[in-house]
Amino acid sequence: MIFGGIAAAILVVGLLVTAGLVFSGDTNPLRARAEPATDVRPPLAQACPAPTVIPENGNGAPLQPPPAAKPGARTTDAEAGISYAAYDAPWQPWTTVWRAGTLEVPYTRGQHFVTEQYSGGSYHASILSAAVPAADNDAVSLDLQCVGRQVAADVRAEYYPQPNTMDPLRDELTDLGGRPAWVTSFRLHFSSPGLRATNELAAVAVIDVGKPTAAVLYVSVPGTHQQFDWVVEDVLESVRPL
Repeated sequence: MIFGGIAAAILVVGLLVTAGLVFSGDTNPLRARAEPATDVRPPLAQACPAPTVIPENGNGAPLQPPPAAKPGARTTDAEAGISYAAYDAPWQPWTTVWRAGTLEVPYTRGQHFVTEQYSGGSYHASILSAAVPAADNDAVSLDLQCVGRQVAADVRAEYYPQPNTMDPLRDELTDLGGRPAWVTSFRLHFSSPGLRATNELAAVAVIDVGKPTAAVLYVSVPGTHQQFDWVVEDVLESVRPL
């Protein structure tokens, strides 16, 4: 009777375990539950899948060799795959890495100068470039409109005091130095305690350089130094692929 009672107890436990597995939807206790797949693509590749129709450039015409750059000093960003004009003082070389915004664009090359010191630190005029992952794996096809607008929106939301208002100036598919590019330029209006600048002219160019990374060029001139506004368009026109 003792052995019979033990056998009955084992049977009851077995039935309870089986019932639990059936009601949980898992009838194989040896099978591990699979975790949902994690999307490891770069943020821009997730937000901007490769286009199904790829224009050869912003005008739909075949890509042409880039025109010769104007004589003079240049900034070369080998990682981004572009070079562009460099300017005399007060502009000086950018010598650090600034990971900016939600997208953490890693600006490593360019020029800048401090326009004022305030309670929040140093305020700068900037010409900065970076390479940002924007395609899946080894793909080289970019949705430039999507990527360009994502980066420009990140610039407005993360680089400047909030809230701010924007005067849009340019938002278009074009080419820079013979390469397809999306260019967004605007003047932002804002206010921050202790900051004399209340507006800034800025431009963001995202350039397809034929790699899974896109080149980003960010140019900004605070309203306190509008004598340098001309630099924004001039540096965009000076871009050349490496």
